[in-house]
Amino acid sequence: MSATRLDGVEDHRTSDSGTPLISVRDAAVRFGNRVVWSGLTFDIHAGEFVAVLGPNGVGKSTLLKSMLGLVPLSHGEILIGGVPPRHGNPDVGYLPQRRSFDSSVRIRGVDVVRLGLDGDRWGVPLPAWVSPRAQAASRRVGELLELVEASAFAPRPIGSLSGGEQQRLLIAQALARQPALLLLDEPLDSLDLPSEAAIAALLGRICRHSGVTVVIVAHDVNPILSHLDRVVYLARGRAVAGRPDDVITSETLTALYGARIEVLHTEEGSPVVVGQPDAASYHPGLHGERERHLHG
Repeated sequence: MSATRLDGVEDHRTSDSGTPLISVRDAAVRFGNRVVWSGLTFDIHAGEFVAVLGPNGVGKSTLLKSMLGLVPLSHGEILIGGVPPRHGNPDVGYLPQRRSFDSSVRIRGVDVVRLGLDGDRWGVPLPAWVSPRAQAASRRVGELLELVEASAFAPRPIGSLSGGEQQRLLIAQALARQPALLLLDEPLDSLDLPSEAAIAALLGRICRHSGVTVVIVAHDVNPILSHLDRVVYLARGRAVAGRPDDVITSETLTALYGARIEVLHTEEGSPVVVGQPDAASYHPGLHGERERHLHG
Protein backbone atom coordinates (compact mmCIF):
# COMPACT_ATOMS: atom_id res chain seq x y z
CA MET A 1 0.00 0.00 0.00
CA SER A 2 1.20 3.53 -0.74
CA ALA A 3 0.17 6.83 0.77
CA THR A 4 -2.92 8.70 -0.38
CA ARG A 5 -2.27 11.15 -3.17
CA LEU A 6 -2.44 14.79 -2.16
CA ASP A 7 -5.34 15.38 -4.57
CA GLY A 8 -7.39 13.03 -2.41
CA VAL A 9 -8.33 10.70 -5.25
CA GLU A 10 -7.44 7.39 -3.70
CA ASP A 11 -6.95 6.00 -0.23
CA HIS A 12 -4.37 3.26 0.04
CA ARG A 13 -6.29 0.57 1.90
CA THR A 14 -6.78 -2.48 -0.28
CA SER A 15 -10.23 -3.34 -1.60
CA ASP A 16 -10.56 -6.55 0.46
CA SER A 17 -10.82 -4.53 3.68
CA GLY A 18 -14.59 -4.06 3.35
CA THR A 19 -16.71 -0.98 3.91
CA PRO A 20 -14.82 1.64 5.94
CA LEU A 21 -16.12 2.63 9.37
CA ILE A 22 -15.14 6.25 8.67
CA SER A 23 -15.31 7.64 5.15
CA VAL A 24 -14.12 11.19 4.47
CA ARG A 25 -14.67 12.56 0.97
CA ASP A 26 -13.49 15.97 -0.25
CA ALA A 27 -14.27 17.39 3.21
CA ALA A 28 -13.66 21.02 4.08
CA VAL A 29 -14.24 23.23 7.12
CA ARG A 30 -14.32 27.01 6.97
CA PHE A 31 -14.55 29.47 9.86
CA GLY A 32 -15.56 32.78 8.33
CA ASN A 33 -12.99 33.59 5.66
CA ARG A 34 -10.49 31.06 7.00
CA VAL A 35 -10.33 27.60 5.46
CA VAL A 36 -9.11 25.21 8.16
CA TRP A 37 -8.66 22.33 5.72
CA SER A 38 -10.16 21.24 2.43
CA GLY A 39 -10.10 18.30 0.05
CA LEU A 40 -9.68 15.74 2.84
CA THR A 41 -10.29 12.23 1.50
CA PHE A 42 -9.44 9.05 3.38
CA ASP A 43 -10.94 5.92 4.91
CA ILE A 44 -10.55 4.35 8.34
CA HIS A 45 -11.59 0.72 8.72
CA ALA A 46 -13.04 -1.11 11.69
CA GLY A 47 -10.45 -2.19 14.23
CA GLU A 48 -7.72 0.19 13.07
CA PHE A 49 -5.56 2.33 15.34
CA VAL A 50 -5.09 5.69 13.60
CA ALA A 51 -3.21 8.85 14.59
CA VAL A 52 -4.06 12.33 13.34
CA LEU A 53 -0.77 14.23 13.16
CA GLY A 54 0.35 17.72 12.21
CA PRO A 55 1.51 21.06 13.58
CA ASN A 56 -0.45 23.25 15.97
CA GLY A 57 -3.38 25.08 14.44
CA VAL A 58 -3.96 22.86 11.39
CA GLY A 59 -7.34 21.59 12.58
CA LYS A 60 -6.63 18.17 14.11
CA SER A 61 -9.15 18.69 16.90
CA THR A 62 -11.56 20.21 14.40
CA LEU A 63 -11.42 16.98 12.39
CA LEU A 64 -12.40 14.95 15.45
CA LYS A 65 -15.22 17.36 16.24
CA SER A 66 -16.47 17.04 12.68
CA MET A 67 -16.57 13.27 13.18
CA LEU A 68 -18.65 13.92 16.31
CA GLY A 69 -21.11 16.14 14.45
CA LEU A 70 -20.07 19.17 16.51
CA VAL A 71 -18.43 21.11 13.66
CA PRO A 72 -20.33 21.17 10.35
CA LEU A 73 -18.52 20.74 7.06
CA SER A 74 -18.57 23.54 4.53
CA HIS A 75 -18.06 21.03 1.72
CA GLY A 76 -17.87 17.29 1.16
CA GLU A 77 -18.97 14.59 3.57
CA ILE A 78 -17.97 12.47 6.52
CA LEU A 79 -19.77 9.19 7.14
CA ILE A 80 -19.51 7.18 10.34
CA GLY A 81 -20.81 3.68 9.84
CA GLY A 82 -22.39 4.80 6.58
CA VAL A 83 -24.34 7.74 8.04
CA PRO A 84 -23.46 11.40 8.72
CA PRO A 85 -22.08 12.18 12.19
CA ARG A 86 -24.57 13.19 14.85
CA HIS A 87 -24.11 14.60 18.30
CA GLY A 88 -24.65 12.05 21.04
CA ASN A 89 -24.10 8.95 18.89
CA PRO A 90 -23.67 6.06 21.39
CA ASP A 91 -21.47 4.21 18.89
CA VAL A 92 -18.81 6.90 19.28
CA GLY A 93 -16.81 7.41 22.47
CA TYR A 94 -14.92 10.67 22.92
CA LEU A 95 -12.14 11.81 25.24
CA PRO A 96 -11.49 15.56 24.82
CA GLN A 97 -8.34 17.46 25.66
CA ARG A 98 -8.07 18.09 29.38
CA ARG A 99 -5.95 19.18 32.26
CA SER A 100 -5.28 16.91 35.21
CA PHE A 101 -7.90 16.87 37.94
CA ASP A 102 -7.07 19.13 40.84
CA SER A 103 -5.98 17.37 44.00
CA SER A 104 -9.08 18.77 45.75
CA VAL A 105 -11.45 16.73 43.52
CA ARG A 106 -12.76 14.00 45.82
CA ILE A 107 -15.02 12.02 43.49
CA ARG A 108 -13.83 8.43 43.32
CA GLY A 109 -12.33 7.04 40.17
CA VAL A 110 -14.93 4.28 40.05
CA ASP A 111 -17.70 6.90 40.08
CA VAL A 112 -16.05 8.78 37.21
CA VAL A 113 -16.24 5.58 35.16
CA ARG A 114 -19.87 5.04 36.19
CA LEU A 115 -20.72 8.47 34.78
CA GLY A 116 -20.02 7.04 31.34
CA LEU A 117 -23.00 4.75 31.76
CA ASP A 118 -25.62 6.97 33.38
CA GLY A 119 -24.08 10.42 33.85
CA ASP A 120 -26.81 11.86 31.62
CA ARG A 121 -29.54 10.77 34.05
CA TRP A 122 -30.83 12.65 37.08
CA GLY A 123 -30.07 11.48 40.59
CA VAL A 124 -27.54 9.27 42.32
CA PRO A 125 -26.93 5.78 40.85
CA LEU A 126 -28.68 3.01 42.75
CA PRO A 127 -26.55 0.47 44.62
CA ALA A 128 -26.03 -2.86 42.86
CA TRP A 129 -28.35 -4.83 45.19
CA VAL A 130 -31.41 -2.67 44.42
CA SER A 131 -32.22 -3.71 40.84
CA PRO A 132 -31.02 -5.86 37.94
CA ARG A 133 -30.18 -2.69 36.03
CA ALA A 134 -27.94 -1.46 38.84
CA GLN A 135 -26.29 -4.89 39.06
CA ALA A 136 -25.58 -4.85 35.31
CA ALA A 137 -24.09 -1.35 35.59
CA SER A 138 -21.88 -2.43 38.48
CA ARG A 139 -20.65 -5.43 36.49
CA ARG A 140 -19.92 -3.25 33.47
CA VAL A 141 -17.89 -0.80 35.55
CA GLY A 142 -15.90 -3.70 36.97
CA GLU A 143 -15.19 -5.02 33.47
CA LEU A 144 -14.02 -1.60 32.34
CA LEU A 145 -11.72 -1.18 35.31
CA GLU A 146 -10.13 -4.54 34.54
CA LEU A 147 -9.81 -3.63 30.86
CA VAL A 148 -7.83 -0.47 31.64
CA GLU A 149 -6.02 -2.09 34.59
CA ALA A 150 -7.39 0.42 37.08
CA SER A 151 -9.17 -1.77 39.63
CA ALA A 152 -6.52 -1.25 42.30
CA PHE A 153 -6.73 2.53 42.42
CA ALA A 154 -10.29 3.22 41.20
CA PRO A 155 -11.75 3.48 44.74
CA ARG A 156 -9.45 6.45 45.49
CA PRO A 157 -10.37 10.10 44.83
CA ILE A 158 -9.46 10.90 41.25
CA GLY A 159 -7.69 14.09 42.31
CA SER A 160 -5.17 12.03 44.26
CA LEU A 161 -4.17 9.91 41.24
CA SER A 162 -1.35 10.39 38.78
CA GLY A 163 -1.98 11.71 35.28
CA GLY A 164 -1.64 8.25 33.77
CA GLU A 165 -4.05 6.73 36.30
CA GLN A 166 -6.59 9.48 35.65
CA GLN A 167 -6.31 8.91 31.92
CA ARG A 168 -7.00 5.20 32.30
CA LEU A 169 -10.21 5.98 34.16
CA LEU A 170 -11.32 8.50 31.54
CA ILE A 171 -10.66 6.00 28.77
CA ALA A 172 -12.81 3.51 30.68
CA GLN A 173 -15.55 6.13 30.96
CA ALA A 174 -15.44 6.76 27.19
CA LEU A 175 -15.78 3.00 26.57
CA ALA A 176 -18.66 2.52 29.00
CA ARG A 177 -21.38 2.18 26.36
CA GLN A 178 -19.33 -0.13 24.15
CA PRO A 179 -18.74 2.24 21.23
CA ALA A 180 -17.42 0.99 17.92
CA LEU A 181 -15.26 4.10 17.58
CA LEU A 182 -13.13 5.86 20.20
CA LEU A 183 -11.91 9.39 19.46
CA LEU A 184 -9.19 10.81 21.71
CA ASP A 185 -7.85 14.35 21.56
CA GLU A 186 -4.26 14.55 22.85
CA PRO A 187 -4.63 11.78 25.46
CA LEU A 188 -0.85 11.65 25.99
CA ASP A 189 -0.48 15.37 26.63
CA SER A 190 1.18 16.27 29.96
CA LEU A 191 2.02 12.64 30.79
CA ASP A 192 5.52 11.54 31.70
CA LEU A 193 7.33 9.18 29.32
CA PRO A 194 6.50 5.89 31.12
CA SER A 195 2.82 6.90 31.31
CA GLU A 196 2.80 7.83 27.62
CA ALA A 197 4.12 4.38 26.72
CA ALA A 198 1.67 2.64 29.05
CA ILE A 199 -1.38 4.51 27.74
CA ALA A 200 -0.28 3.93 24.13
CA ALA A 201 0.06 0.20 24.80
CA LEU A 202 -3.35 0.18 26.53
CA LEU A 203 -5.03 1.81 23.52
CA GLY A 204 -3.32 -0.70 21.24
CA ARG A 205 -4.69 -3.59 23.30
CA ILE A 206 -8.19 -2.10 23.32
CA CYS A 207 -8.04 -1.75 19.55
CA ARG A 208 -6.72 -5.27 18.93
CA HIS A 209 -8.63 -7.28 21.50
CA SER A 210 -11.90 -5.35 21.81
CA GLY A 211 -12.28 -4.50 18.13
CA VAL A 212 -12.72 -0.79 18.86
CA THR A 213 -11.49 1.59 16.19
CA VAL A 214 -9.20 4.14 17.83
CA VAL A 215 -8.49 7.58 16.36
CA ILE A 216 -6.05 9.67 18.38
CA VAL A 217 -4.83 13.23 17.90
CA ALA A 218 -1.14 13.40 18.79
CA HIS A 219 1.80 15.79 18.58
CA ASP A 220 4.46 13.15 19.14
CA VAL A 221 3.98 9.98 17.11
CA ASN A 222 6.80 8.00 18.71
CA PRO A 223 4.98 6.64 21.81
CA ILE A 224 2.23 5.19 19.62
CA LEU A 225 4.14 4.47 16.40
CA SER A 226 4.55 0.74 16.96
CA HIS A 227 0.80 0.35 17.57
CA LEU A 228 -0.48 2.30 14.56
CA ASP A 229 -2.11 0.93 11.43
CA ARG A 230 -2.48 4.29 9.74
CA VAL A 231 -1.82 8.00 10.12
CA VAL A 232 -3.66 11.06 8.82
CA TYR A 233 -1.12 13.87 8.49
CA LEU A 234 -2.49 17.42 8.23
CA ALA A 235 -0.48 20.41 6.99
CA ARG A 236 -1.22 23.59 5.05
CA GLY A 237 -4.95 22.78 4.90
CA ARG A 238 -4.41 19.41 3.24
CA ALA A 239 -3.96 15.84 4.39
CA VAL A 240 -2.25 12.63 3.41
CA ALA A 241 -3.32 9.29 4.87
CA GLY A 242 -1.74 5.87 4.91
CA ARG A 243 0.57 3.52 6.76
CA PRO A 244 3.14 5.33 8.92
CA ASP A 245 6.02 4.04 6.81
CA ASP A 246 4.35 5.38 3.67
CA VAL A 247 3.34 8.78 5.04
CA ILE A 248 6.23 9.80 7.30
CA THR A 249 8.75 9.92 4.47
CA SER A 250 10.85 12.69 2.96
CA GLU A 251 9.02 12.49 -0.36
CA THR A 252 5.49 12.54 1.06
CA LEU A 253 6.07 15.30 3.63
CA THR A 254 7.98 17.44 1.12
CA ALA A 255 4.96 17.29 -1.19
CA LEU A 256 2.58 18.02 1.68
CA TYR A 257 4.51 20.98 3.12
CA GLY A 258 5.71 22.41 -0.19
CA ALA A 259 9.20 22.65 1.32
CA ARG A 260 12.10 20.24 1.45
CA ILE A 261 11.68 17.92 4.43
CA GLU A 262 14.00 15.11 5.46
CA VAL A 263 12.86 12.16 7.56
CA LEU A 264 15.68 10.42 9.39
CA HIS A 265 15.42 7.54 11.85
CA THR A 266 17.08 6.91 15.17
CA GLU A 267 18.66 3.57 16.00
CA GLU A 268 15.37 2.60 17.64
CA GLY A 269 13.49 3.38 14.41
CA SER A 270 11.81 6.57 15.62
CA PRO A 271 11.33 9.19 12.88
CA VAL A 272 12.99 12.58 13.11
CA VAL A 273 11.59 15.21 10.73
CA VAL A 274 14.12 17.86 9.67
CA GLY A 275 14.42 20.48 6.97
CA GLN A 276 14.35 24.22 6.62
CA PRO A 277 13.86 25.93 10.02
CA ASP A 278 10.39 27.18 9.13
CA ALA A 279 9.37 23.82 7.70
CA ALA A 280 10.65 21.92 10.71
CA SER A 281 8.69 24.15 13.02
CA TYR A 282 5.49 23.03 11.34
CA HIS A 283 5.67 19.76 13.25
CA PRO A 284 7.00 20.27 16.76
CA GLY A 285 5.46 16.99 17.88
CA LEU A 286 7.96 14.92 15.97
CA HIS A 287 10.71 16.96 17.60
CA GLY A 288 9.86 15.97 21.14
CA GLU A 289 12.17 15.70 24.09
CA ARG A 290 13.45 12.36 22.79
CA GLU A 291 14.49 13.86 19.45
CA ARG A 292 16.87 16.49 18.10
CA HIS A 293 16.46 19.35 15.66
CA LEU A 294 18.96 18.88 12.86
CA HIS A 295 19.58 21.60 10.31
CA GLY A 296 22.04 21.26 7.51
